[in-house]
Amino acid sequence: MMDKYGGNMDDNSSTLVSTGWLSYNLKNPNIRIIDASWYLPGMNRDAKAEYENSHIPGARFFDIDEICDLRVKLPHMAPTPEKFISRIRGMGIGDSHQIVIYDGAGLFSAARVWWLFKLMGKKDVSVLDGGFPKWIKEGHPQDNQQITLRDKHFTANFTEALVKNVTQVSEASKLGNHTILDARDSDRFKGKAEEPRAGLRAGHIPGSTNLYYKELLNDDGTMKSKDSLRSLFKKARIDHEKPIITTCGSGVTATIISLALEIIGHKNHSVYDGSWTEWGQFDQLPVEVG
Repeated sequence: MMDKYGGNMDDNSSTLVSTGWLSYNLKNPNIRIIDASWYLPGMNRDAKAEYENSHIPGARFFDIDEICDLRVKLPHMAPTPEKFISRIRGMGIGDSHQIVIYDGAGLFSAARVWWLFKLMGKKDVSVLDGGFPKWIKEGHPQDNQQITLRDKHFTANFTEALVKNVTQVSEASKLGNHTILDARDSDRFKGKAEEPRAGLRAGHIPGSTNLYYKELLNDDGTMKSKDSLRSLFKKARIDHEKPIITTCGSGVTATIISLALEIIGHKNHSVYDGSWTEWGQFDQLPVEVG
């Protein structure tokens, strides 16, 4: 069966799958579904409580704020491979499973968990286009049943090229040898709006380009077509000859840009995991406004 963009789901290359595809394959024993819902404080939503109240049948809940590196004083930084393996095995997800990830906003935090699996070397992982809102609107089944979980064998192959730290981003900013794409809205990027996290300066990484993540999405939370995505990247004057670093507030919406890049076939991209929550707190790092 084909994915949204015509890819063969048997070749482990699909990035985005439709609600229709998942509904058709809902009882496939080789598929594992993950609810990766996460919300900003201002959204006033409780992801875990919503999952417990209603989710796609068989879905496991992935807690971004727990399956992370808690030793770092930054929000939901990528976990060590050892911790990731432990949590994923405990969720009953193994090497042979195809993973489909969704969230309760449409297409928001699911991209972050998709990127985490890619970071850990998992190839057959996809995002549900339109997420839980589209699933519900179309009348697909949902339940609130607890799942009996049995450990499965899961291995990780950490892919270092997919993540950047502050030193690497600082060097890329100075040398101009990467395209740095910032997924925050225009006012935050230009420094006209205060950051939602206290104590952060306003503005953006010098030399970076703004591409608000919502521009990549349709009104219903689905990803725009390949042609539309290419047009948006062209409009933003993206130099595809350079490797791309995506960034945002805390490393969540940056991965929506990464997902879009993957869809159009651009493979040379990475995520600045600390994003503005890290960059904006250090006075020694330069900031541009406007």
